[in-house]
Amino acid sequence: MSIQFNHTIVWCADRQKSADFLTGMLGLPPAVPFGPFLVVKLDNAVSVDFYQMEGPVQLQHYAYLVSEDAFDAIFARIRERQLPYWADPGKTQPGEIYRHFGGRGLYFDDPDGHLLEAMTRPYGHSMPG
Repeated sequence: MSIQFNHTIVWCADRQKSADFLTGMLGLPPAVPFGPFLVVKLDNAVSVDFYQMEGPVQLQHYAYLVSEDAFDAIFARIRERQLPYWADPGKTQPGEIYRHFGGRGLYFDDPDGHLLEAMTRPYGHSMPG
């Protein structure tokens, strides 16, 4: 049996603004429309599908595993845009990155307040099996 993650829906106030933010920050190709969604395709055949809605958006957390070079580029974009970032999801370590499992990571908000994470090593990468 094979089970793989395929896509997730990100609820947002403005799907174009949110999709453009994500593709711009991660250095990805523009989103493509599919029905009511704007679909951002990731390198591992998973997609992030933005769906515009009225009313308050329930905030979520989305973590992206990136290469060291991609992390440097994302971090540079965050600093160029002067976006706040944190080393922890509770936002108690502003202006810092974390270093877990021999990698680096940070958290930052998207336009709706979803907490995005860019990380170079998955959690548990160096942990014994």
